[in-house]
Amino acid sequence: MKRREVLGGGLTLLATAMAAPRSRAYPDHVIKLVIPFSPGGATDVVGRLWAEKMKPVLGTVVTENRGGGGGVTGAAEVARAQPDGHTFLFGNTSTQVLIPAIIPHPPYDPLKDFAGIYILCNAPTSIVIHASVPARNLAELIAYAKANPGKLSYGSAGAGTLTNLAGELFKQLIGAPDIVHIPYKGAAPGIADLASGYIPMMTPNVGGPLIEFHRARKVRILAVNAPTRIKAAPDIPTAIEAGLPDMIAGNLNGLFAPAGLAKPTIDRITEATRDMMANADVQRILIASGFEPILDSGPEATQQFISQELKRWAPIIKATGFKME
Repeated sequence: MKRREVLGGGLTLLATAMAAPRSRAYPDHVIKLVIPFSPGGATDVVGRLWAEKMKPVLGTVVTENRGGGGGVTGAAEVARAQPDGHTFLFGNTSTQVLIPAIIPHPPYDPLKDFAGIYILCNAPTSIVIHASVPARNLAELIAYAKANPGKLSYGSAGAGTLTNLAGELFKQLIGAPDIVHIPYKGAAPGIADLASGYIPMMTPNVGGPLIEFHRARKVRILAVNAPTRIKAAPDIPTAIEAGLPDMIAGNLNGLFAPAGLAKPTIDRITEATRDMMANADVQRILIASGFEPILDSGPEATQQFISQELKRWAPIIKATGFKME
């Protein structure tokens, strides 16, 4: 073969290679994880843990706290983002279930505007009383509430929060509408007042500090509102065991992306997250903080769970008459 022909053939191959589109490696720049709440809260802690564990797999992952509107601001921002795999939402029950069910015209549809990827953990609420309340178990509390109308009140982390709705669900299930709701600006001040005896009852998420108060006998956790007992306190029964099969109220913490994210990207993020959740150290961290790790989640399970929770909570919220402008 003549040298000119060889050179010509090489140039043709080079031109063809240059003309062909090159697929860029994913991710090709920083991944942003939007946490739609202020720093330091439960969802923020788990979100930052995910971001840290993803760095060896995905490169730089930065967290951005976008608090406001109970989570609406940050969630809406991600719903409008490009589905290119570089923006994710670390949402919870408030952003994906309660807010869309409460707000008359929510700025996003939790099923249509997001691709659910993985629910990492669940933080169940609980039914807790001060030591002065004459009840040693949930059945006795229910009997006391019915025999003493108007004497009980319960605290929550704020109006419209899951802890508020857990209290309202409890009232509905036991037929005690006169239990008064006392909203706080966050769970911590409410738990402090409960331990001091300023309020007789609360329906907070189960966490390390609450369990410590329980162990110190400053408060009594009568039941956790979960399908099964929690790993952090397996001695505490569920409300189901006490005869309230519908008393389930937990705060999911999960990963969501803008709708339209390519399946290969979803699969990669799902696999990386599942590997993270299989790590015993990660599980220990979550359990110590009062979370129940979920090891078998994924895109289909996440979407199905959100759909079921929307159907379950909508009539409960409607019955409370709660509205958020």
